[in-house]
Amino acid sequence: MREPIAMCFSGGKDSALALQAIRQAGEYRVRTLITTVTGGYDRVSMHGVRRSLVRAQAASLGIPLAEVAVPPEPSNEAYERAMGREFDRQRTAGISRIGFGDIFLEDLREYRERQLAERGLEAVFPLWRRSTARLARSFIRDGFEATAVCVSLAALDASFAGRPFDAAFLADLPESADPCGENGEFHTFVSAGPVFARPVPVARGEVVERDGLAFCDLVAAGRSASEPPAPRRAVRRRDGRARQTTKK
Repeated sequence: MREPIAMCFSGGKDSALALQAIRQAGEYRVRTLITTVTGGYDRVSMHGVRRSLVRAQAASLGIPLAEVAVPPEPSNEAYERAMGREFDRQRTAGISRIGFGDIFLEDLREYRERQLAERGLEAVFPLWRRSTARLARSFIRDGFEATAVCVSLAALDASFAGRPFDAAFLADLPESADPCGENGEFHTFVSAGPVFARPVPVARGEVVERDGLAFCDLVAAGRSASEPPAPRRAVRRRDGRARQTTKK
């Protein structure tokens, strides 16, 4: 019997790839997805994606979604308190491990491991040390579909925001950019792929430049853009911890 685990889930390609890797390995079963949302904005804190779209992803995946609300531009302490409460709930529910989509950032891995150890939990990194070039190509080859929802203007031109993450996207990346955006170059939203029971139809909305970042607002296909705009500095933190994201 596979061990049930929870997984921190942003809705981007690294999360989707990590979920796929967990399912293929067969050792664990992801019972809960955990995502942080910014209070007052109804947006995923890391990517600025509408909460409704991540809920649609979870429904298509068939996995319950635990939403952890954090204030706009939270301090590390506020983020850790909010996530700590959720980790405690997961442990009480019988979970002993939490999965992450990180690939090679040692400091981030150490941070996560310390944070979980304080709660009596362990971390699982199914993509750790894999080639990001190979991961990016396999993502496209396996039939995933994603859109770049945020790019760092220090690394990429604003025109990358809103583009499909496909072979042309990879070909146009500068040599200095990581193919998976692991150093903060870009973030994505996955709308279809082999781990989903059905696609999450989305349409490209407005592209806004702010604080050295370019955001592309995605809306559910056929819906109007009635939700509030993405919060300021929505992706300056990855899972709440301030770091060199100027990324997933």
